[in-house]
Amino acid sequence: MTPAVRRRKRGLWRRIVDFALTDVNTLVDGGLNDAAIEGLEQVLLEADFGVDMTLELVEELERAASRGAITTEDDLRDVLRARLTEVLAAADPGAAPAGRAGLCGGEEGPGVVLVLGVNGVGKTTTVAKLAARLRGEGQRVLLAAADTFRAGAQAQLRTWAERLEVDFVGGPPGADPASVAFDAVRAARARGAAWVLVDTAGRLHTQDDLMRELGKIDRVLGRQVEGAPHERLLVVDATSGQNVVQQARRFGEFLDLTGLVLAKFDSTARAGTVVSVARDLSVPVRFLGVGESPEDLEAFSPGRYLDKILVADP
Repeated sequence: MTPAVRRRKRGLWRRIVDFALTDVNTLVDGGLNDAAIEGLEQVLLEADFGVDMTLELVEELERAASRGAITTEDDLRDVLRARLTEVLAAADPGAAPAGRAGLCGGEEGPGVVLVLGVNGVGKTTTVAKLAARLRGEGQRVLLAAADTFRAGAQAQLRTWAERLEVDFVGGPPGADPASVAFDAVRAARARGAAWVLVDTAGRLHTQDDLMRELGKIDRVLGRQVEGAPHERLLVVDATSGQNVVQQARRFGEFLDLTGLVLAKFDSTARAGTVVSVARDLSVPVRFLGVGESPEDLEAFSPGRYLDKILVADP
């Protein structure tokens, strides 16, 4: 294996260490040299921390190094962890009540979760994973197929409902998605369901007419249950880099997002996406999709996230 291949396989933390601690004597003498700064910037940008967050982190490291606060790998980790913790804490709404699978619901009537995102990011699978989490806590769940346009969308969600043994409400092809959401809440009340998870059609964040349609669904749900939707979760592809920030910003112009679900987050290669979204938009990451099975959805924990990315390669 060539040295270049070995470098590509090194994890995010090890690459940061390689540039920041290449020459400890340089750090002791007064800070990072130009080569180290350039290398750190490249590593952080490649991990999708974004330009602004990258510059902030490198400046923080420069200041710490210039005052002699970084001479070991542990020092470096402590400085980065402290700054990243501040950023993530600023966007964290706090824990959801126990027994709700990490979701916030209403005090009266069913808890309503609106799941949205662009095409192909895994919204329907995410809805199924959320349903599995709630079912695992003994909650009765109803899935609402508000994607009435895509061929097979309702069949896919119905299959998940049958597999998970939860209730299902759909509508005829081309039906008004807001009417499906309305019917779903009414059915949930009649059947005693504690949660309604609404799966919406994928749409590009540049399609204003379809984005406004989400606003209509949102308003209909709000008239049905006080405070609904209690969660507005945007599902994004963690591998799509800084496009995640653009999507979140655009969807946030139409709806007050309560959090993000990062699908396909099975490595630290794009770890900075979490931080850049929290910094730029103050929207917290709520869940990480780490596989295809119903169990492969992790509630996001800033502590566990930092533990994962600020460790050496095994």
